[in-house]
Amino acid sequence: MADFFDHIPDRLKTFIEAQPMFFVATACATGRINLSPKGLDTFRVLSPTSCGYLDLTGSGNETAAHIRHDGRMTIMFNSFTRNALILRLYGGGRVVRPDDGDFAGLIPSFPDLPGARQIILMTVDSVQTSCGYAVPEMELKSERHVLEAWAEKKGADGLKTYRRDNNAVSIDGFETGLEEA
Repeated sequence: MADFFDHIPDRLKTFIEAQPMFFVATACATGRINLSPKGLDTFRVLSPTSCGYLDLTGSGNETAAHIRHDGRMTIMFNSFTRNALILRLYGGGRVVRPDDGDFAGLIPSFPDLPGARQIILMTVDSVQTSCGYAVPEMELKSERHVLEAWAEKKGADGLKTYRRDNNAVSIDGFETGLEEA
């Protein structure tokens, strides 16, 4: 029931663009495996073998730590509509921060959201689809804008302090790279 591709076909790009959320999984050789839900229209397919998302300041920075120490990443999209489908993107990740040379060229592809911390890019090695027949059908009630309001209230200086205090090291003690920024 699973199909594999070496790139993101146009029909799957269309599916990705219609999803209100996605999940990102990363891990290091030791420590916890991280699985994070993401939303707010932050994901973009940049080419058939490249994609990424605008990463917002949050309670942790596990994805950046794991990418720095291992690089492997899986991104999953799931249809909760009548048309069941699970889509997984497998590949290698890269963190692009505002002070990196590539950031200025990438940021116009993403929404202007308060609290933007970095862009997480993926070079896609493999794409897998599967049926999703055991996943429930649900309806989206609304987006949550709590994180945006929190970031606006913090302001630039408050976010910088928060990131230094809460986002420089993963829960397993791996450096995220923010301490160098």
